[in-house]
Amino acid sequence: MTPTVFIDGEAGTTGLQIHARLAARGDLNVASIDPALRKDVSARRERLNAADVVILCLPDDAAREAVALIENPAVRVIDASTAHRTAGGWAYGFPELRPGHREAIAAATRVSNPGCYPTGFLAIVAPLVREGLLPADWPVTVNAVSGYSGGGRSMIAQFEDPAAEDYTTTAFRPYATGLKHKHIPEMQAHAGLAMRPLFTPSVGRYAQGMIVEVPLQLLALPGRPRIADVHAALARAYDGEPFVDVASLEEARTTDTLDPEALNGTNRLRLLVFGGDDIGQARLVAVLDNLGKGASGAAVQNLNLMLGLDEGAGL
Repeated sequence: MTPTVFIDGEAGTTGLQIHARLAARGDLNVASIDPALRKDVSARRERLNAADVVILCLPDDAAREAVALIENPAVRVIDASTAHRTAGGWAYGFPELRPGHREAIAAATRVSNPGCYPTGFLAIVAPLVREGLLPADWPVTVNAVSGYSGGGRSMIAQFEDPAAEDYTTTAFRPYATGLKHKHIPEMQAHAGLAMRPLFTPSVGRYAQGMIVEVPLQLLALPGRPRIADVHAALARAYDGEPFVDVASLEEARTTDTLDPEALNGTNRLRLLVFGGDDIGQARLVAVLDNLGKGASGAAVQNLNLMLGLDEGAGL
């Protein structure tokens, strides 16, 4: 029997992207709701409880309300909001996070899709903490820039609609300067860090794509790891992974600039290790599409795992 998927919030940025990835597939039935009934609680409850898998593309409070409306124990949920990313009983939807995590997602009834920034951050930091190269109590710093689509419709309007009240022509804008970005709890929890990372996000004047960077003073770390040690840990972590790859050290040595839009339209994530043993410093960089592996692509990947389908279907 063909599984039915209902996207609650399909008109939003992430919902539209997920729908586009699922629409042409013959192995799924994508259910919709009349636009006039999107705020009708009874109509939404009916759709939510009739689906095999529900994908929530809603603000945090609305996502919690949607989960509360689900009474059918057979319905499985993927939540793309921040609401459940550190909640008990929810699997964290980053299959590559650690060995065996893909199987945990496949068996879960509740899966929380990762944030775009945490996806890049965790891809870099989690293997290093796991292998002991980066102590759990290390004061980690993460710098990142994303396309403005990561801010949803309101930010898209700021950059694209000259008629918008807050329209801007700014080329580059740091934000969350109060150091309390909503992604920090999941970064800390799923990396296994004892100390909250210092996160400095920013947005550029381009639609989508992102770069996430973790700088490290290797000479200050216990054991003084070398560049090759860091690279080897990442290469081991993602060996054979279909969507995450680690550039060779030779490629990194010959790369003097990066394009945040390089992986747009894909579910791929690329890691690069820059630096030198002579200076004892490293820049660990992740490149990904904030709307792909950082959002809708990840949701589809998790959906495939939960339904026992080809993990790369639609991607």
